[in-house]
Amino acid sequence: MPTISNDQDLRALLNKLPAEQQRIIGARFAQSVIRLSRDERVRRAIETAIRADASLDETEDAYRAAKGYATKTYTDCGKDTDWLAQADHFVAAAAAAAVTPEDLLTDKTNRAWKAAMQARMANNCEMVESDEDNHADEVQRQYAIADEFLDAAG
Repeated sequence: MPTISNDQDLRALLNKLPAEQQRIIGARFAQSVIRLSRDERVRRAIETAIRADASLDETEDAYRAAKGYATKTYTDCGKDTDWLAQADHFVAAAAAAAVTPEDLLTDKTNRAWKAAMQARMANNCEMVESDEDNHADEVQRQYAIADEFLDAAG
């Protein structure tokens, strides 16, 4: 099995996936930064999105919950006073991206790629806030998630 080692490979993989698999791997990207979420609804949205058996109604509810929280926290974004609040916003945005309904996607939008980028933003905000230098590289973590996904898919 090939190993994902750069963003070009990751994006190529994500673009080949059907919508349900984009949702699941996108939710796995959001889950990798879930520790930064302050909202239980976002956590539940991520848990729902990861489930292969999640119904359309469940994923639409998950989208509304995550998108609503991301919208609510958007006004805190851009302030340089609370980086962890901004990280919280980006976790919600990653969750919302993973479960974005088909009719809200443009031709070029890939929900998993968008979730990956939002998760990276959340991680970056955490790194700015912290004085410690022990944060895992979110990019490498995403490559590992993609590799695990490929292995599981066979």
